[in-house]
Amino acid sequence: MSIRSCLKIVLLSSGLYLLPPAVFPIHATPLQLAQASGQSAESKVNQGLQQIQQGKLNDAIASFRAAVKLNPRLAAAHYNLGLALRQSGQLQPSADAFYQATQADPNFALAYANLGAALLEGNNLKQARDYLTRSLELDPRSGVAQYNLGLVLMQEKNYNAAIQAFERSANLSLNAPEPFFQIGQAYQQQGKMQDAIAAFQKAIQRNPNYVEAHYSLGLVSYYQGNLDQALKAFRKATELNPKFANGYYAAGLIFVRQNKLSDAERVLRYARDLFAAQGNTAWAKRTEQQLAQVDRIGRGEMRPR
Repeated sequence: MSIRSCLKIVLLSSGLYLLPPAVFPIHATPLQLAQASGQSAESKVNQGLQQIQQGKLNDAIASFRAAVKLNPRLAAAHYNLGLALRQSGQLQPSADAFYQATQADPNFALAYANLGAALLEGNNLKQARDYLTRSLELDPRSGVAQYNLGLVLMQEKNYNAAIQAFERSANLSLNAPEPFFQIGQAYQQQGKMQDAIAAFQKAIQRNPNYVEAHYSLGLVSYYQGNLDQALKAFRKATELNPKFANGYYAAGLIFVRQNKLSDAERVLRYARDLFAAQGNTAWAKRTEQQLAQVDRIGRGEMRPR
């Protein structure tokens, strides 16, 4: 799993009618964030929320923009515009909207958190850290902001500080598996494999269907030489997601090391085809090269590594 921001997608209306999170919730319950003022702008915000529910993302963006035009000081309009733009993949306009939300309401902690997350995705680490720190000053119990701060620190290779941020996030967001997964990633970077295994197992305890956690647990076991345990983890990952090409590729490597060449060829071909179908040409080519090595091993021209 690539490092990703945990955007807290909470759509809010001016009448405090809160919709459930649209991406993955890191809080058990939605937060009451802000109240809009100005009836015309309020109606546009509510219209945009309804359009989000209906899957009409572009219409919702237009409604939120209309609300902003009617009342530029309406923080809820800027914030929901930022969320909608982020969902549509417009990263910079999304960050601009979150920034305007913080200007309209300087105490809007979650707007700072999402602004920091958007800047993190844009690899603007310093500003991301600054805005996430401000979010935590306003709301120290924000598991979202703690998580995103941990991601910034991971990018900066400050693994000890990242682990501390993720631990705080895990304690604040009791149902979220992602903080423990990231703790495992940080320990893995430090070469603390047993600690990484424990963290990945905690992530799986919170979400037994967490594909990337099973896969990462398998990787650690593989590099420790525990091939049977690694294969079990890779199989679980592909059972949960039959299109998870990395899991088949990794299982193929284990079969090569176990000299089970027919099994290796079978799963590596499947991985190659999945990579190709998913547009991942680099890994499709790498898998093809691995298949060529399996063929050479089978003909006695090289030994398994």
